[in-house]
Amino acid sequence: MKKIKCNSYTVEAGNLELSSFPKLLEETYKDVRKVIVVDENTHDFCLEYLLTAFPTLEDAEVILLPTGEENKVMEVCFQVLEALSDYGIVRSDLIITLGGGVVSDMGGFIASIYKRGLPCIHIPTSLLGMVDASLGGKTGIDLGNFKNQIGTFHDPVAVFVDQRFLATLPEEEWRSGFAEVLKHALIDDKKEWDRLIASKQDELFSEENVTKLLERSIAIKAKVVNEDPTEKGIRKSLNFGHTIGHAIEGYYLDLNPISHGNCVALGIIAESYLSNQKGTLETEELNEIVQVMMALYPCPEDLLTGVGIMIELMKNDKKNDQHGVRTCFLDKIGQCSWNHLISENDIKAALNYLYQAYYKN
Repeated sequence: MKKIKCNSYTVEAGNLELSSFPKLLEETYKDVRKVIVVDENTHDFCLEYLLTAFPTLEDAEVILLPTGEENKVMEVCFQVLEALSDYGIVRSDLIITLGGGVVSDMGGFIASIYKRGLPCIHIPTSLLGMVDASLGGKTGIDLGNFKNQIGTFHDPVAVFVDQRFLATLPEEEWRSGFAEVLKHALIDDKKEWDRLIASKQDELFSEENVTKLLERSIAIKAKVVNEDPTEKGIRKSLNFGHTIGHAIEGYYLDLNPISHGNCVALGIIAESYLSNQKGTLETEELNEIVQVMMALYPCPEDLLTGVGIMIELMKNDKKNDQHGVRTCFLDKIGQCSWNHLISENDIKAALNYLYQAYYKN
């Protein structure tokens, strides 16, 4: 069992039944009510295991969230909050999230605001959830097409990463999570980047290698969060690829939704280009990054039709200040800087570069 300290809690990676999860249920939270938050997918593929393996959960209330980023909104949260009230859940009761990034984002947010805060345990079931969304204490829901505009910092009691749940994932979900794995390496660990891109996918996603991949990626994020829990400085580097990536994701949310990881990968290409244009990233490394991302992630053919809307979405990005749109640059593979001011012309050039990279021929 690998244990990684992340701010005020511990991330445990390994067999859930051998972790401290049973002890928490049987001792710390023995006499409280439990609420398990799932979505349609984890209800069908993961919940039965949890209830069977941990008999103390047999009387837990189960709250079912609709699947998909488009449902990560306040209206759905209100429904859940009303259900918690109807169930008579009190401040000492326990919320357990069982799902991917949307479930941990929403479940964590609901836990943070109901009765001014309930204890929460995250059990992520997707690669994206395991290496990113469930870690760091950020919670969030969307406001229209603006990603994670409403949220809190609310550390969970613990996070339990059991890779058995990855067996339930379709290939698209693997790829979505892998974009965040690649991002972590890009901002902090060149050796890990080199290892990841040198591995064949069937080898990379073998059971043994997935264990290493999870532990290394979790360790990178935990290290950054430990240094800057509330995102005043270095934690902003975790947003690399997300300024432009979130705008792409928001634009297509009502059209033809694109996975978060795919959008982050496209954002990584665009923001690496800006890093190069502003003189912080060598062209050779830019080309390497673009080649890797293009091999794994598609780009919509109508990307440039949404440039104006994407710029407007970026103007309301959480990282901005009174001077305008702020983003991250790579100084080199394995090193990131943040708070860089970019103009509308910069954004247009980056999106045009992204489109040309895929469709110039």
